Amino acid sequence: MIILSSRNRIMEEHNYKEVNKDMWNSKVDIHFNSEFYDVDSFKEGRNSLTDIELDLFGDVTGKSILHLQCHFGQDTLSLARMGAQVTGMDISSEALAKARELNDELGLSGRFIESDLYSLPENLEGQFDIVYTSYGTIGWLPDINRWAEVVTKFMKPGGRFVFAEFHPVLWMFDKPIKEIVYPYMRSQAILEDEEGTYANKEHDLQTSSVTWNHGLGDVIGALLSQELKLTHFEEFDYSPYNIFPKATEEKPKQFRVEGMGKKLPLVYALEMTK
Repeated sequence: MIILSSRNRIMEEHNYKEVNKDMWNSKVDIHFNSEFYDVDSFKEGRNSLTDIELDLFGDVTGKSILHLQCHFGQDTLSLARMGAQVTGMDISSEALAKARELNDELGLSGRFIESDLYSLPENLEGQFDIVYTSYGTIGWLPDINRWAEVVTKFMKPGGRFVFAEFHPVLWMFDKPIKEIVYPYMRSQAILEDEEGTYANKEHDLQTSSVTWNHGLGDVIGALLSQELKLTHFEEFDYSPYNIFPKATEEKPKQFRVEGMGKKLPLVYALEMTK
């Protein structure tokens, strides 16, 4: 539930990196031990990537892949199992500790870099065949043009950017997804106090966060401004993850907002080439 408190939020927005890093660090153990992430089945060989991303990736054998905002690395390590040479980046030190733990336990060769996204060029060298990020990533970033610059910097000539994200239309709604409360073109930060987490909605964890909504025009425009070429774009009326307060699962791994049916776009995916 979103609760806009009466305390001074200007400082929180100014310190968004610290606020959000603290939030993610506090969630790592809850997520790692949740049914949502199901680490046990992952250790037994389950691929954490969804069909949406897998269809875009194709064969990644021998490809170098940079995974931006990788959390504790399940998707990163799934790509390693598929034969890729993977590097994961995240702002959360606690998440990366779990990622390295998984990597070592599974005998994989992933590497993980702690950095906020905008500072990554100062903390990582080289370029990659594929840059990848997905699901709940760009909302933590205030400047989508700087994001596109970082993405492009790490793409090899002829390289690909693979991206899947929750649809920005969702950020117009209240948390129950019943009523539109924000304009689609909103540029101001969204300041939230929340109880629980998407991976365990009943947990009593309380956190604060600072996020931004980026419309499709802004995202695609920022990438095109880097002279990337759009080679694939698709919208989906379902989410592969049950992140909603109330959801229906009409087909395996296809969740929709209860009462909305197929009325809303919930996810989009794209591929860009350099």
